[in-house]
Amino acid sequence: MSHLLFLFLHCLFFAFPLQSFFQWFVQENTSVLLQAKMGAAESSSKLAGSIHEFTVKDARGNDVELSRYKGKVVLIVNVASRCGLTNSNYNELGQLYEKYKENGLEILAFPCNQFAGQEPGSNEQVVEFACTRFKAEYPILGKVDVNGSNAAPLYKFLKSERGGLFGERIKWNFTKFLVDKEGHVVNRYAPTSSPLSIENDLKNLLGN
Repeated sequence: MSHLLFLFLHCLFFAFPLQSFFQWFVQENTSVLLQAKMGAAESSSKLAGSIHEFTVKDARGNDVELSRYKGKVVLIVNVASRCGLTNSNYNELGQLYEKYKENGLEILAFPCNQFAGQEPGSNEQVVEFACTRFKAEYPILGKVDVNGSNAAPLYKFLKSERGGLFGERIKWNFTKFLVDKEGHVVNRYAPTSSPLSIENDLKNLLGN
């Protein structure tokens, strides 16, 4: 047995010079640590019970605790300024907000540049675009990733709660998540679903 162990170590030493062995060891353990970290982030999103447990950044980099929206119906949208869906969605989101904001509707717009680079501007430029061209009165928050390892924790949670037709991944700009007054995700709408087409769902949650 000891002879076999000696042969194994002998082969291992000559197959992997000491420097190469240490490089391999560091790479392997770094990979494990990164995977563990990503897994922990995913787990924390899945363990959350509602959006009210999350904190996001506004366009100026300040923390926004979503617990402030307890008791409100929230529509969460990933927006872009140069998309073919931009005009119709921004216009209709504005109509919904104007009509139902006094009844408890809040809209949270998250700029995202992951789809064909259609939101390339800075946070300040995005806010100016939305508020000047479309008179947006609802919050335009800080830019986020909605897919991949760098996806915002809120979006990991939203996707885990309501997957799309072909899986959890966000497919394009203007995917919408409807959240009830307790912070639970009740529906997800495709980018091609216009904001006005979900008005009845909003009214049901608002109690109108």
